[in-house]
Amino acid sequence: MNSVILHTATRLLMSLILMFSVYIMFRGHNEPGGGFIGGLIAASAIVLYSAAFGATWARQALRVPSMSIAGCGLFFAAISGVFSAFAGSPFLTGLWWIPHLNIEVHLALSTPLLFDIGVYLVVIGAIVTIALEMEEAED
Repeated sequence: MNSVILHTATRLLMSLILMFSVYIMFRGHNEPGGGFIGGLIAASAIVLYSAAFGATWARQALRVPSMSIAGCGLFFAAISGVFSAFAGSPFLTGLWWIPHLNIEVHLALSTPLLFDIGVYLVVIGAIVTIALEMEEAED
């Protein structure tokens, strides 16, 4: 589509949508949201970019094939279960690690967070692949 308004709005909104999707993904473990919803929001930003500039430009903007993003996410989701198996717990049992940093920030890393990141990436990769293939099929 060759609309100046759509091009300008897409450039302004894409970064906001992507930041909001990361926020939703990180807050999702304890409140509504999570990897799936955050991934859908991020994929909608990429599909918006594709609608404004075309599928070829969207693929160039991603810089990584979308199926590789999905594969990386699947790896993260699977590895989150393997960590619990190494700890002697059942597969996909949640494990938390709280590093003691000499600063006032409390950071808690967990396998559920790693699983949510994996789901986030799988959803982005799958939805973007489908949307870009459908858009290219129209041309």
